[in-house]
Amino acid sequence: MILQATALTHRYGPREVLREVDLAVAPGEVVALVGPNGSGKSTALRLLHRALVPQTGTVELEGRDLAGLSARERARSIAVMSQEAEPELSVSVADAVLLGRIPHRGGLGTPTHEDEAVAAAVLERVGALHLARQEMATLSGGERQRVLLARALAQQPRLLLLDEPTNHLDIGA
Repeated sequence: MILQATALTHRYGPREVLREVDLAVAPGEVVALVGPNGSGKSTALRLLHRALVPQTGTVELEGRDLAGLSARERARSIAVMSQEAEPELSVSVADAVLLGRIPHRGGLGTPTHEDEAVAAAVLERVGALHLARQEMATLSGGERQRVLLARALAQQPRLLLLDEPTNHLDIGA
């Protein structure tokens, strides 16, 4: 298994949102969490990449407990595209995508030619290469979603967690 969650329980104050949730994801498998608003889907995703710590239970990535991995190790293995609106970045699309390369070079390292090639390739893959020089603040909601997906793909993770990734996208595009 690439990802294994066992007996995850999480509360917000006295309100139990998840109880004893188990999940197993094999390499190459696509899994969807489906349910009504407020049913705990986003909370479950946050637990799966350790943005939240469960009250009980464990999450393992390829047999290793996430609790024992550094943030950098987790970022090299798991990329996340959350549904929350991100603050307006006053950077170009290309620079926003290059942020996905930080786990591979360190926080202050200058992007390498390889980083730039990866960023260009993922922007092309999501149909947003033509936006590379635009400022993030000028993008439509759908364009922003494509760029955020490109940033996650630029991490070259073994696991990609997406929370409502088609929000703002034109289905036919």
